[in-house]
Amino acid sequence: MKDRAGRRRARRFAIGTAVVVALAGMNGPWLYRFGTEKYHQYKINKPEYKAANGKWEIIEFPEEYRQNTIHAALLRTGKVLLVAGSGNNQDNFDDKKFDTRIWDPVKGTIKKVPTPADLFCTGHTQLANGNLLIAGGTKRYEKLKGDVTKAGGLMIVHNENPDKPITLPAGTRFTGKGNGKTFVSKDPVLVPRAKKVFDPVTGEYLRNDPGLGRIYVEAQKSGAAYETGTQDNYTVEGLSGADARNTYGIAQKLALDKKDFQGIRDAFEFDPVAEKYIKVDPMHEARWYPTLTTLSDGKILSVSGLDDIGQLVPGKNEVYDPKTRKWTYTDEVRQFPTYPALFLMQNGKVFYSGSNAGYGPDDVGRDPGVWDVETNKFTKIPGMSDPNMLETSGTVLLPPAQDEKYMVIGGGGVGESKLSSEKTRIVDLKADDPKFVDGPSLEKGTRYPQASILPDDSVLVSGGSEDYRGRSDSNILQARLYHPDTNTFERVADPLVGRNYHSGSILLPDGRLMFFGSDSLYADKANTKPGKFEQRIEIYTPPYLYRDSRPDLSSGPETIARGGSGTFTSRAASTIKKVRLIRPSASTHVTDVDQRSIALDFTAEGDKLTVTVPKGRNLVQSGWYMLFATDGEGTPSKAQWVRVP
Repeated sequence: MKDRAGRRRARRFAIGTAVVVALAGMNGPWLYRFGTEKYHQYKINKPEYKAANGKWEIIEFPEEYRQNTIHAALLRTGKVLLVAGSGNNQDNFDDKKFDTRIWDPVKGTIKKVPTPADLFCTGHTQLANGNLLIAGGTKRYEKLKGDVTKAGGLMIVHNENPDKPITLPAGTRFTGKGNGKTFVSKDPVLVPRAKKVFDPVTGEYLRNDPGLGRIYVEAQKSGAAYETGTQDNYTVEGLSGADARNTYGIAQKLALDKKDFQGIRDAFEFDPVAEKYIKVDPMHEARWYPTLTTLSDGKILSVSGLDDIGQLVPGKNEVYDPKTRKWTYTDEVRQFPTYPALFLMQNGKVFYSGSNAGYGPDDVGRDPGVWDVETNKFTKIPGMSDPNMLETSGTVLLPPAQDEKYMVIGGGGVGESKLSSEKTRIVDLKADDPKFVDGPSLEKGTRYPQASILPDDSVLVSGGSEDYRGRSDSNILQARLYHPDTNTFERVADPLVGRNYHSGSILLPDGRLMFFGSDSLYADKANTKPGKFEQRIEIYTPPYLYRDSRPDLSSGPETIARGGSGTFTSRAASTIKKVRLIRPSASTHVTDVDQRSIALDFTAEGDKLTVTVPKGRNLVQSGWYMLFATDGEGTPSKAQWVRVP
C-alpha cells in the first residue's frame, strides 16, 4: 500500500512539474519581462541608486484638466503656466477651444484659465515686471495638397498713389487680366502709399516706388479648373477713378498646392498674480513660430514666423516696448527660419546658434553667428560640425552665464529628413576669434533634445528622438548630466516617457525639473498608426536631492539692484560654495532663450549669507530670478525669488 501511494505521489509530482515546465515554456518571455521589470523597479528605487542617478516620476492630471501642452513658463509665483491653445488639434481650432492651465507643483492644484486666442505655436519671454509676454499664434491650420479644394495663394497688392494709402476690405475680388479668373481676399489689407524717389545729386524727381500689401486670396469655386499656372496682373473690383488706376494686384501661381499654417498678430501679457491674459497692441506682422528675445534696452525683439499668408515673414523684425505696450519695426531686415535660437550677449549684440524649428528656405538664415541688431551686421561663426543638421537642435547658455559659452546639441536635417546628429558643439564667445569645437557626443543622433540648467552648474540633456517626430518608434529614453567644468557627460536615470516634437522642460524652484508634451507622428515602429499627444507631466529629481540634507535659505530682500547686495539667513552659510541667480524658463519646441544661470559673489558670516548681483545689464536682465545657494556637496537650497529692477 505504501509503495502504491508513493507511486501515485510521484506521478502527481511528475505531472505537476510537466505542467509548470509547459506553462513556463509558453509564458517564458512574459515571465522574464515581468521579472526584469520588477528587478528594474527595485534597482531604480534603491536609495544609493537615486543618490547617484536621480529619479523620474509621472504625474497625470485629472482628465478634465488634461491638455496638449505646447508651451510652458515658470511664473514668479512658483506656479507653471501651461499653454495649449488648440494643441495641434484642428477640431479644437474649428470649435475655438483654446486651453491654458496653471499648475502649482507644490500644492498639486490645477486651474483652467480663459484663453483669448489660439496661442498654439506662439512666442514668449519673461518681462521685467514679472509678466510673460506672449505674441503670435495660429490663424489657420495647414492643408495638405489633397485636402485643398480651392485654388489660392499670395496676392501682392500695389499702390502707385504717393498721396494716400488704401485699405481693401475682406472679400475684395481680384480678376486676372490674362487668365480672366477671379480670386477673393480672406482678410482686409492696408497698402501703404507709394514712395517718391528723387535723384540724390540733382534732386530731380525720378519715379514712384509703389506701396506693397500682401494678402491671401482663393478662387470663388472649387476645382482644378480655377488654378493659374503663371504670373498675372489683376484688377481690383470695386474701385473707381484714381484708386482704380493706381491699385492693382500681381500674383504668381494660384493653385491647389499645400497651404501652410498662418499666423496672427495678437499679443498679450500674462499677469501671474491676477492669473489672466492682458491684451496689448498687436504686432505689425502676423507670426506663427516666432522667437521673442530681450534686448539691451529692455525691449523685446520679435523675429521670424509664418505670416497671415502662410509664408515666412520676409525679415521684417519688430520690438515691443513694455512701457508703452506698443510695437515698432526695426530699421534693418534680417531673415531667420522659424523659432531661431537668439540670445542677448554681454556686449549687447545677439548670438544666433543656428538652432531652429524648421520652416524657411534651407539656404537662408541658417548659419550661426553674432548679429548687431542696430547696424544689421552679421558675423558668421565657423567650426560648426554637422551644419546641415541644426534644425530641431537644442541650444543652452552653459552655466555660469559670465563665461558666455554655448552648447548646441544634436539636431536633424531640414524638414522631414531622416538625418540626425549625435554631436554637441561648444563656442566660447569671449574668445578673440570664436569658433565651434565639438564637445562630448551623444550615443545616438538626436532631434528635439531637452537641455535644462541646474543650480549646481550641471545641465541635464534628455529625451528627443532619432527620427523626425519620433518616426519609426525612435524616441530616446536616455538622460545625461553635462558638467561644464570637465566637459563630460554622466549617464543618469532613464526617463519614463518619450519626448520629441512639441515638448519642453522647466527648472522648478525646489531644484527639480518638469517635462511636458511630445507629439509623435506615429504610434508604432511600422508607421501605420497615428500618434497620440503625450499629456503626462514628468518630474526628474536630480541626485543632489537624495543626499542627507540640503542648505536652507530665507529672510532676504525681495529686490536687489544690479551691483547691489542682499543678506539672507542660512544655518548652512559656512558650507555654501556657489550662489546662482537663475532666470525662469519659457520653453517650447526645444527653444528656451530665457534660461540662464548667473554666478554671484557672496560672503558668509555666522548664519548670514550676503550676495552681490553683477552690474552688467546685458548679463543680468531686469526681472524676477530664482536665487539658489549650493553647498560643497553640490546640494542646492530651495530658491528664493529675487527681483532685479
